[in-house]
Amino acid sequence: MPHPVDVHVGKRIRHRRWLVGMTQQQLAQSVGIKFQQIQKYETGANRVSASRLWDIAESLDVDVSFFFEGLASEEEAQQEHTGSVPADILGDKEALELVRSYYAIPENQRRRLFDLARVLSDVA
Repeated sequence: MPHPVDVHVGKRIRHRRWLVGMTQQQLAQSVGIKFQQIQKYETGANRVSASRLWDIAESLDVDVSFFFEGLASEEEAQQEHTGSVPADILGDKEALELVRSYYAIPENQRRRLFDLARVLSDVA
């Protein structure tokens, strides 16, 4: 059974990889491993060594601390989760695609889309 910290770090790797638009293959090549190893890291099946996490952070252009952000509050959020938003929103592929697409929209149009989404969510 994977350790919760390994699962969290793996989710954060996947999240960042998606946000920058990188495939598992591209990340694997960047750090000099096979993409299957990235798959295992992202699921928490394999632990990421400190030096490998350092290389991954450099490839994804983040500080190593990024992979540990939200670790303490994740368990609390899952216990307190009562709304319709999943506790692990960053682990949802569709949500990550939506965020990436949202930021690809020009800023003035993005603001109008945001306002529309707020109105629609208030109506629902």
